[in-house]
Amino acid sequence: MASKEALGANLNRPGKDLETFPNPSPERDYTIRMEIPEFTCLCPKTGQPDFATLSLEYVPDERCVELKSLKLYIWSFRDRGAFHEAVINEILARLVDATMPRFMRLSARFNVRGGIYTTIIVEHRLNGWSPARPVDLP
Repeated sequence: MASKEALGANLNRPGKDLETFPNPSPERDYTIRMEIPEFTCLCPKTGQPDFATLSLEYVPDERCVELKSLKLYIWSFRDRGAFHEAVINEILARLVDATMPRFMRLSARFNVRGGIYTTIIVEHRLNGWSPARPVDLP
C-alpha cells in the first residue's frame, strides 16, 4: 500500500486519466459550465508557450467529469507542442469519451500571438438529443 505522501504526490502531477461520477439528476437536462483560465501548451513551430482560457459547458447524461482530474488532465498539455485546432478537438474528444454527454461545447480563447487572437469552438451532440426550447419570461 502506498504512503499518504506518495498518494498526495501523484495527485499533484499532470495526468491523462479523467475521472467521472454518476450524474445526480440524470432525468433532467441541466448545464454545467466551467472556466479554465490557465491552459498552456507549446507552439509546435517555435516551442514558445501558448496561453488560453478554456470554457467548457455540457449537458451531462449518466456521467459528470470530476474537477481535480480535469485540472490534472489540462495540466498535462503544458509541455506539449500542439496546434490550437488539434489540441482543442483532442480535449473535447477525450471529455466526450469519458462522460458521454448529451451535449458538450469547448471554447478556447488563445492569447495574442503575432498580432492575432485565435478562438476555437468545438461541439458534440448526442444523436437524437435536442435542447428544450428556451423559456421567455416577461
